[in-house]
Amino acid sequence: MHPNRFLDFSNQVVAITGAARGIGQATALAFAQAGAHVALLDIDGVAAQATAQGIRDACGPHAPRIEGLAVDVTQPDSVAQAVDAVAAWLGRLDVLVNNAGIALRKPTLDLTLDDWNRVLQVNLTGVFLCAQAAGRHMVPARRGCIVNTASIMGLSGGGLYPNISYQSTKGAVVNLTRALAVEWAPHQVRVNAVAPTWVRTDFIRPLLAQPELVGRIEAMTPLGRLAEAEDIVAAILYLSSPAASMVTGHTLPVDGGFLAQ
Repeated sequence: MHPNRFLDFSNQVVAITGAARGIGQATALAFAQAGAHVALLDIDGVAAQATAQGIRDACGPHAPRIEGLAVDVTQPDSVAQAVDAVAAWLGRLDVLVNNAGIALRKPTLDLTLDDWNRVLQVNLTGVFLCAQAAGRHMVPARRGCIVNTASIMGLSGGGLYPNISYQSTKGAVVNLTRALAVEWAPHQVRVNAVAPTWVRTDFIRPLLAQPELVGRIEAMTPLGRLAEAEDIVAAILYLSSPAASMVTGHTLPVDGGFLAQ
């Protein structure tokens, strides 16, 4: 038995979207180190494969199966083919982490309909399509766990800069999480979400280049710092683990107290 049974993912099959870098990459590494077979799904298949190789190297000669796959989460066929292929590894899919997302930080009056639709397709439709594809395996098996990546901007109006398409889609992910959790609870499939604060990854690189803005964020955060990817990973592993066996429909902020004010 794993030294900590709550974090034992031995021989489980985990699929992670947006896994080539940032939070997705860190999550893939953590699951692999906990014994899971991990599929890194990303629009950039080359980067996903390179990241997968790096994780295999880090895990050593007894690494579980770790593969990088090119997937466009906005395309139903691409999603279905990838999820079905991953589920075929061991005949099941245990965990889906819906992490792929984009942001177009523009004032509302400057945001085009194409901008809006692009964010909507990735951040909301992509989450729906991946959850639906995973559910086709989890629901009949009466087991499985989905963790969606929402955001504190899905629970807050923001205020530091305009980002309405991101805020709107992440708010929708929060309620999609609730709705799926209720619908699939009779089938013993749990659906939760994490709501990260600003995390030091490439996703917010343009913001990190603005020291004054970073200082304002830190001042608005009771713990006084931005998050690291590992902070979010810990929450994802918890929600995916037996430790959260009675938790579903929940959105867990990982925000240093930002939303508590």
